Amino acid sequence: MKNGINVLSLFDGLSSGNIALERAGIKVNNYFACEIDRYAIQIANKNYPIFQMGDVKDLTAGVLPKIDLLIGGSPCQDLSLAGKGKGLEGDRSSLFYQYVRLLKECKPKYFLLENVRMKQEYQDIISDLLGVQPIKINSSLVSAQNRVRLYWTNIPNVTQPEDKGILLKDILESNPNQSFNSGKQKVGGKHSNMLNTTYKSQANTIHDVNKKSPTVCAGTHGYALGHVERPCEPKVNTSETTYRKLTLLECERLQTIPDGYTSGVSNTQRYKMLGNSWTADVIAHIFKGLKDGE
Repeated sequence: MKNGINVLSLFDGLSSGNIALERAGIKVNNYFACEIDRYAIQIANKNYPIFQMGDVKDLTAGVLPKIDLLIGGSPCQDLSLAGKGKGLEGDRSSLFYQYVRLLKECKPKYFLLENVRMKQEYQDIISDLLGVQPIKINSSLVSAQNRVRLYWTNIPNVTQPEDKGILLKDILESNPNQSFNSGKQKVGGKHSNMLNTTYKSQANTIHDVNKKSPTVCAGTHGYALGHVERPCEPKVNTSETTYRKLTLLECERLQTIPDGYTSGVSNTQRYKMLGNSWTADVIAHIFKGLKDGE
């Protein structure tokens, strides 16, 4: 790995894989990416030199050099416990088989696949096809966000990250710009210093800033509770009687993405890509094992 590696990232999004490789100290010679979201591509290209390869379904190994590391987080909507339950045959989550196809074609030395918690039957199918069992890691160990994900990899010596003890209050802006928020709403003095999320279809949930944030997801407003894709706006109290949405900068911090990394597109698109992103420091922790395999 000292001479650098060639990386193929499928479903690359905003390219948190690049961030993680940089933080892990892994030299990258060439980074090839498959992504179709033009806004995510715009942000990825703004921050890193990337060979954009287009739709994963159109890519073949024959147009690539030797790939050392294959990474990706195939779409999870049909696999999620909160999804529609179509599983690996669903229109979006079936893209997992494109990952398997390119894994066989490219024959990289190392691979990493990320996905959400799912029914055991789906997890077993993925494990059988990849030949490894997943490791379950909660992003709460390296960030202020609860985000449990499964990671299938042959990278050696992957363990649980050390708990950094980061809480929601540690990543909040002191004086956030509220220009994109639509007013303030009363929540009552007893909810002071809380994160308040309101759904029409379910009971309110109160989150203490002295604890962890709920999961950042790509919902209608770009940030959602858990894996539920519904219009929702988690908010943090600014006083005993008012609250506000979490800012884009705060959501970047929850995903351990550099401050301002996603600037350059609309707020809606920024929230969406952050919800779809990996927690960069979790991936960096896994990638440190690449040095053990040298």
